[in-house]
Amino acid sequence: MIIENSDPFTQASFTLSDRVRRAAWNLVWLTLFRPTPRPLHRWRALLLRLFGARIGRGVHVYPGARIWAPWNLSIGNESGVADGAILYSMAPITIGERCVISQGAHLCAGSHDIDSPNFQLIAAPIVLESGVWVCAQAFVGLGVRIAQGCVIGARAVLMKDAAEPWTVWTGNPAVLRRERIHQGR
Repeated sequence: MIIENSDPFTQASFTLSDRVRRAAWNLVWLTLFRPTPRPLHRWRALLLRLFGARIGRGVHVYPGARIWAPWNLSIGNESGVADGAILYSMAPITIGERCVISQGAHLCAGSHDIDSPNFQLIAAPIVLESGVWVCAQAFVGLGVRIAQGCVIGARAVLMKDAAEPWTVWTGNPAVLRRERIHQGR
């Protein structure tokens, strides 16, 4: 997908086939995904599946959610992705069952190598285990894994793994604040 050692000032950073696929997806998103009424979750799930996403049962992806590359997206049963959420899936993003990605949350699986003279693009997978809530406008960086039942607080910036299950992370940078009290399901 990413072309290594290219000069982004004079050359494309992605293969032609990848750019064509993303252009096709953007056209479908703009004409068939984004303008749909909010309750048409199955229709949007179908469109995502047609572009290679793995979508579980009862998933609610709202029309204002932005997905960069559906073929790099996997969402477990009964999870939701709110309007305004950004899933920048340059690398795979895996969202477990019963997760919530709130309004304006940003899961960013791609960035640039700041030590590279040409700021080489880099990507690493993001994994959310089951029962995770990424609150409004939180940012999750590339290569991050979030353990089961974690809550990433509103506007938190998580750039490292949240490895302890059933915990609450807040702030910039996000730090562990406390354990989460949960009623087992």
